[in-house]
Amino acid sequence: MKYQRHNELIELLSAAWLTAPDLNLLQFIQQIACEAGYNENLADLTDDALIYQLKMRDAASDAAIPGLKKDYENDFKTALLRARGVIKE
Repeated sequence: MKYQRHNELIELLSAAWLTAPDLNLLQFIQQIACEAGYNENLADLTDDALIYQLKMRDAASDAAIPGLKKDYENDFKTALLRARGVIKE
């Protein structure tokens, strides 16, 4: 699982970095961090924060977060019944 996350980060960074070839890697990571609203030390920035920002940076502001979209239900009643086990997959 650890390597999957790192491979995902490298894949996302590679694709996104092509859009700003004039920046070096640290400058690009700083730009991504600023877009995410992170203003602390870059050494403390988590890879999860980078992954989600890279996935969501071009998405609409009301778009579902990728990891949560699989659990999304249009109807609250359906979501509640599914959570209680009344509705099976």
